[in-house]
Amino acid sequence: MVAADEETQTRERPEDVWRRCERFLGSRPRGKPAEVLAALAGAAEQDEIGDQYGSGEVVAAFEAEVAAILGKEAAVFMPSGTMAQQIALRIWSEQKGTRTVAFHPMTHLETHEEKAYQMLHGLHAILVGDRNRLLTREDLDAVAEPIAALLLELPQRDIGGQLPAWDDLIAQVDWAHERGAFVHMDGARLWETAPFYRRSYAEIAAPFDSVYVSFYKTLGALAGAMLAGPNAFIKEARVWRRRHGGDLFQFYPYVISARTQLHTQLDRIPEFVERAQALGEVLAGIEGVRVQPDPPQTNMMHVFLAGEREQLLQRAQEIAHEDRVLLFRRLTPTDVPGWCMVELAISDDAPGLSADEVRAYMTRLLA
Repeated sequence: MVAADEETQTRERPEDVWRRCERFLGSRPRGKPAEVLAALAGAAEQDEIGDQYGSGEVVAAFEAEVAAILGKEAAVFMPSGTMAQQIALRIWSEQKGTRTVAFHPMTHLETHEEKAYQMLHGLHAILVGDRNRLLTREDLDAVAEPIAALLLELPQRDIGGQLPAWDDLIAQVDWAHERGAFVHMDGARLWETAPFYRRSYAEIAAPFDSVYVSFYKTLGALAGAMLAGPNAFIKEARVWRRRHGGDLFQFYPYVISARTQLHTQLDRIPEFVERAQALGEVLAGIEGVRVQPDPPQTNMMHVFLAGEREQLLQRAQEIAHEDRVLLFRRLTPTDVPGWCMVELAISDDAPGLSADEVRAYMTRLLA
């Protein structure tokens, strides 16, 4: 019987094994399209009228709502954060008359966008600070070249969702403003920062000249982002959205999804953070496991596992097949031989694991 079970597992695609899982170490994978679209149809108000190229009340009202949450004059809906941030830096660079900008080496623009800021907009980036830690005011003081804008990511995903202390953040913003540069926030996960800073989103965004937020990260919308800032800045951003090919014929499915998730999930962020911190405490106490940051500062963390990548993935698939428990589906190699990393986030009501179960499954995984 065991041999037949192993043979069945060998023939199955990993995706099919993951799909049957019923409990999860982190967040649950997104639902099936039929389920997602049915919920979206139910969220639309009966008398709402769809937009055309972003023009219409359903989009305008949501843009105004998010602008108010962030304490900015105006906002524009964007298909993606990648588009939003390139547009923001392009506008600020033209206003300053220089194509030089500055950001951390592990910022999304540098690590995940194929140098689009350079290839599409001719921007030159100064990478500031150590890739393995948060940016500091001392790092910025070493920059002598004039810049148009400083981009700061809150929280910084690629180093585990870390956040600078509030005074450190303000010191970095002040450094840029003292030099006449603009400051843009990569707030893809801004929604997760309020419990750490114990401030409203408007207060957190106030020091920044422009802010981008995502609606599918943490909140779980289909897609989409918002870019917020001064009226003149947003007016120009709308022109750049068209130049980028981002003026979709109709935005309303994405806007309704984003609006629904914002209204239902935003107030639950503190709960997600609390659950992530409890999970981080359990994981950090297991031999062969390290958590960054420890304790987690938001609802996400990087978990480092001692072992070879392929073996760990195979064991995780075996656990998924036998117990229908999803520990992870992907592992990232690290610079340290014999260690791998998985990014964990808590952002839904997925049936989780007790502390004893987490310890047992991790011991089984790392055996």
